Amino acid sequence: MPSNRVVRIRSVRDEVAAEALRAGVARIQAELDVSPSFPPDVEAAAAAAARAPRLPELDRTDLELLTIDPDGARDLDQAMHLERDGEGFVVHYAIADVAAFVAPGDPVDVEANRRGETLYGADAKVPLHPTVLSEDAASLLPDQVRPALLWTIRLRADGGRTDVHVERALVRSRRQLTYVEAQRALDDGTASETLMLLREVGEARIHREAVRGGVSLPLPEQEVDVQGPDWRLEFREQLPVERWNAQISLLTGFAAADLMLYARVGLLRTLPPPDPRDVQRLHRTARALGIDWPAEQVYADFVRSLDPARASHAAMVNACTRLLRGSGYVAFDGETPEDPQHAALASEYAHVTAPLRRLGDRYAGEVCLALCAGTEVPDWVRGALPGLPKTLQASAQRAHTYEAAVLDLVEAGTLQHDVGREFAGVVVDVDDKDPRRGVVVLQDPAVEARVVSSAPLPLGTDVRVRLAVADVGTRKVEFELVTPAGR
Repeated sequence: MPSNRVVRIRSVRDEVAAEALRAGVARIQAELDVSPSFPPDVEAAAAAAARAPRLPELDRTDLELLTIDPDGARDLDQAMHLERDGEGFVVHYAIADVAAFVAPGDPVDVEANRRGETLYGADAKVPLHPTVLSEDAASLLPDQVRPALLWTIRLRADGGRTDVHVERALVRSRRQLTYVEAQRALDDGTASETLMLLREVGEARIHREAVRGGVSLPLPEQEVDVQGPDWRLEFREQLPVERWNAQISLLTGFAAADLMLYARVGLLRTLPPPDPRDVQRLHRTARALGIDWPAEQVYADFVRSLDPARASHAAMVNACTRLLRGSGYVAFDGETPEDPQHAALASEYAHVTAPLRRLGDRYAGEVCLALCAGTEVPDWVRGALPGLPKTLQASAQRAHTYEAAVLDLVEAGTLQHDVGREFAGVVVDVDDKDPRRGVVVLQDPAVEARVVSSAPLPLGTDVRVRLAVADVGTRKVEFELVTPAGR
């Protein structure tokens, strides 16, 4: 379940502003010691692997697979085909087979273990693998025969899973759709059977999620629109097809977790129950954004009531990522984990559907392949399992830091011409060590930033704040408390 707060550039109509944005992102990369480029030996190994992949014997290029991704994406991990099976459904989900190109211990593998995952922000991608693989030879691009891990999942009419199998196969995607194209086809009646069934299965899975008490955050992307000296940060509306598409990935992650828990070997994505203090803070954020959250309404139901098409609700969804901060990974071999659940999803769950972008998915996918084939889990996978949680946790923290820094950059750019201006907001957090420092959420624009005061801040109170700093170079945004609103 992705938790990224991805910021993308929608348009830049001023070269000076564009250069400031690019320079800011470059500084972030230098500070975190990350780079879109790879060492020469890694690039050479990737190019050689692209020319000579290890191909499976099974040919399933008969499946009319399609992909649905953001506009311009080339690192395509997943392709799907859905069909009816009596009153139920069969989901074919092809996942890029990175292990067909990357061998244990080779330069690409070593570098991928160092990076952990792809970093995203303001169209400046720091990829997990060289693009000769991630955006070409291993990517499930249309009209290209590719090696894949082909998941076959059978469902009842209500979306309940009845059977799962994964095997290596050659596949060929027929179409690469953007979210907008897929949604338009569904809306105007020109959608293929796979898209029509995606809507049906997606809605059934969303209903089952609600019944079991799970929730998937409908995380919106934020887009930067730069016109002359002005930067504008807006939330992009998430389309229904994106939620249905995400349900197929979640379905596969649940199936993978069940396979691994039954065999007592594997790698799970976990999340403990939320800290009540964080839930209380979210109640204050909802108040700051003018969103009604009745005290008797549980968190999962509240999230489902949000409409990410509304800017304030989109900001609320982003604020809810606070409850994902305890997420982690647990590896096991021989015994099941003591606490295997992902609390937000109300189920056991594994990452297996994005191996081009996340390191752990390659290992978890190999475990599931072996279990379905009735063979031993490869030694290179078993040997890596104990150390993977630490590696993946470190890369997840780096990704969070990178995305937060990019967001700080564009928020500073958005507010840079408003220094001295007053805004209405609510104090949603106060520093435990210094009650004169905290966090304020503005009503317009929907920005969350630091606030300081000469006296203790009034937690949960409507306030007027003055923008003291909005510096693109340092990515610093800070407000000063003027007075509680209405005084």
